Amino acid sequence: MVNVTIFQKEGLKGKYISGFHCSGHAGFADYGKDVVCAGISALVLNTINSIEAFTEENFTCEVEEATGDVRFSLTDIPGEKASLLLDSLVLGVTGIQETYRRYITLNFREV
Repeated sequence: MVNVTIFQKEGLKGKYISGFHCSGHAGFADYGKDVVCAGISALVLNTINSIEAFTEENFTCEVEEATGDVRFSLTDIPGEKASLLLDSLVLGVTGIQETYRRYITLNFREV
Protein backbone atom coordinates (compact mmCIF):
# COMPACT_ATOMS: atom_id res chain seq x y z
CA MET A 1 0.00 0.00 0.00
CA VAL A 2 1.18 3.53 -0.78
CA ASN A 3 1.01 5.86 2.20
CA VAL A 4 1.01 9.60 1.60
CA THR A 5 1.16 11.98 4.55
CA ILE A 6 0.74 15.69 3.96
CA PHE A 7 2.33 17.88 6.63
CA GLN A 8 0.49 21.06 7.51
CA LYS A 9 1.41 24.00 9.70
CA GLU A 10 -0.60 26.88 11.05
CA GLY A 11 0.54 30.26 9.74
CA LEU A 12 -0.63 33.83 10.03
CA LYS A 13 -2.98 33.31 7.06
CA GLY A 14 -4.20 29.84 8.09
CA LYS A 15 -2.95 26.34 7.39
CA TYR A 16 -0.39 25.65 4.73
CA ILE A 17 1.35 22.54 3.41
CA SER A 18 4.94 22.39 4.63
CA GLY A 19 5.89 19.05 3.10
CA PHE A 20 4.95 15.44 2.58
CA HIS A 21 6.09 11.85 3.00
CA CYS A 22 5.28 9.15 0.48
CA SER A 23 6.18 5.52 1.17
CA GLY A 24 5.42 1.99 0.12
CA HIS A 25 4.31 0.26 -3.03
CA ALA A 26 0.69 -0.13 -4.05
CA GLY A 27 0.75 -3.79 -4.97
CA PHE A 28 -1.95 -3.18 -7.56
CA ALA A 29 -0.03 -5.04 -10.27
CA ASP A 30 3.39 -6.50 -11.04
CA TYR A 31 6.44 -4.26 -11.04
CA GLY A 32 6.43 -2.09 -14.15
CA LYS A 33 2.67 -2.48 -14.62
CA ASP A 34 1.39 -0.88 -11.42
CA VAL A 35 -0.61 2.15 -12.53
CA VAL A 36 -1.24 3.26 -8.94
CA CYS A 37 2.48 3.44 -8.13
CA ALA A 38 3.20 5.06 -11.47
CA GLY A 39 0.52 7.71 -10.96
CA ILE A 40 1.62 8.58 -7.43
CA SER A 41 5.29 8.59 -8.44
CA ALA A 42 4.61 10.92 -11.35
CA LEU A 43 2.67 13.34 -9.15
CA VAL A 44 5.29 13.35 -6.39
CA LEU A 45 8.31 13.73 -8.65
CA ASN A 46 6.62 16.36 -10.83
CA THR A 47 5.70 18.38 -7.75
CA ILE A 48 9.27 18.34 -6.46
CA ASN A 49 10.75 19.12 -9.88
CA SER A 50 8.22 21.91 -10.48
CA ILE A 51 8.91 23.55 -7.13
CA GLU A 52 12.62 23.43 -7.90
CA ALA A 53 12.23 24.75 -11.47
CA PHE A 54 9.47 27.35 -11.07
CA THR A 55 9.91 28.76 -7.57
CA GLU A 56 12.63 30.17 -5.38
CA GLU A 57 11.70 27.91 -2.45
CA ASN A 58 14.33 26.21 -0.33
CA PHE A 59 13.57 22.64 0.61
CA THR A 60 15.01 19.32 1.65
CA CYS A 61 14.25 16.11 -0.18
CA GLU A 62 15.29 12.56 0.63
CA VAL A 63 14.55 9.66 -1.72
CA GLU A 64 15.01 5.96 -0.97
CA GLU A 65 14.45 4.22 -4.30
CA ALA A 66 14.55 0.71 -2.85
CA THR A 67 11.68 1.37 -0.42
CA GLY A 68 9.82 4.01 -2.40
CA ASP A 69 10.21 6.55 0.40
CA VAL A 70 10.18 10.24 -0.52
CA ARG A 71 10.41 12.93 2.16
CA PHE A 72 9.98 16.54 1.08
CA SER A 73 10.03 19.54 3.38
CA LEU A 74 9.97 23.26 2.70
CA THR A 75 12.33 25.26 4.90
CA ASP A 76 10.01 28.27 5.07
CA ILE A 77 6.38 29.26 4.51
CA PRO A 78 5.62 28.56 0.84
CA GLY A 79 4.95 31.29 -1.67
CA GLU A 80 1.93 31.33 -3.94
CA LYS A 81 3.47 29.13 -6.67
CA ALA A 82 4.70 26.44 -4.28
CA SER A 83 1.36 26.42 -2.46
CA LEU A 84 -0.46 25.91 -5.75
CA LEU A 85 1.86 23.06 -6.74
CA LEU A 86 1.42 21.34 -3.37
CA ASP A 87 -2.37 21.78 -3.55
CA SER A 88 -2.22 20.21 -7.00
CA LEU A 89 -0.35 17.22 -5.57
CA VAL A 90 -3.09 16.75 -2.96
CA LEU A 91 -5.77 17.02 -5.65
CA GLY A 92 -4.06 14.38 -7.78
CA VAL A 93 -3.43 11.97 -4.91
CA THR A 94 -7.03 12.41 -3.74
CA GLY A 95 -8.28 11.54 -7.22
CA ILE A 96 -6.20 8.37 -7.35
CA GLN A 97 -7.29 7.43 -3.83
CA GLU A 98 -10.95 7.75 -4.73
CA THR A 99 -10.54 5.17 -7.49
CA TYR A 100 -7.96 2.87 -5.86
CA ARG A 101 -8.86 3.17 -2.17
CA ARG A 102 -7.48 -0.30 -1.31
CA TYR A 103 -4.02 0.64 -2.55
CA ILE A 104 -3.40 4.12 -1.13
CA THR A 105 -3.88 6.01 2.11
CA LEU A 106 -3.82 9.79 2.34
CA ASN A 107 -3.37 11.44 5.72
CA PHE A 108 -2.95 15.01 6.89
CA ARG A 109 -0.79 15.73 9.92
CA GLU A 110 -0.29 18.96 11.80
CA VAL A 111 3.40 19.55 12.48
